[in-house]
Amino acid sequence: MNRRQEKIVETLETTYPDAECALDFSNPLQLLVATILSAQSTDKGVNKITPALFRRYKTARSFARSKPEALEKMVHSTGFYRNKAKHIREACAIIDRDYGGEVPAEMDALLALPGVARKTANVVLGTAYGKAEGVVVDTHVQRLARRLGFSKESRPEKIEQDLMKTLPRDKWINFGHLLTHHGRGPCKARRPDCARCTVADLCQSEDKEL
Repeated sequence: MNRRQEKIVETLETTYPDAECALDFSNPLQLLVATILSAQSTDKGVNKITPALFRRYKTARSFARSKPEALEKMVHSTGFYRNKAKHIREACAIIDRDYGGEVPAEMDALLALPGVARKTANVVLGTAYGKAEGVVVDTHVQRLARRLGFSKESRPEKIEQDLMKTLPRDKWINFGHLLTHHGRGPCKARRPDCARCTVADLCQSEDKEL
């Protein structure tokens, strides 16, 4: 990292000392399911439905054996509910069959599960297992990594590669949380509130409003 990038990370760490995953979960399986549901949805919307969902389905086997119509109905509000329910059932069937009901803690194993790409795998590995195998690139990270000058790329996988090269490995897990919190706060996609931004003086974005 250059000194400007270091100061941005240090300032965001001070601004959001309690930054963590916004999804509610109690174990790796719940986090995996919640992250699959969060695609094209909001964490807040997912958190509204998961308490009832996790009361009904407590294990990978129970998700795998759930009736499609019942699961679809419970996750309907998150959008793309048929595909999400299908992926959850199929992923949980593999977890139950091949991993004794425990969500695997390896990148390759996670990526082999239906509905799981690098973002979901990184969320599970970093948040549930504390393993820094990559950087979570959600919509906020995708936008802010470019806005704050950590990457010039537009594709999530390319942005992640830039962040992994730039950031020390011990920052990989928390960096995604920091940018997500900042993106939900002052650094919104439209009309960012730069006057309220703690890293405004370090930002070189063309849409900075000061």
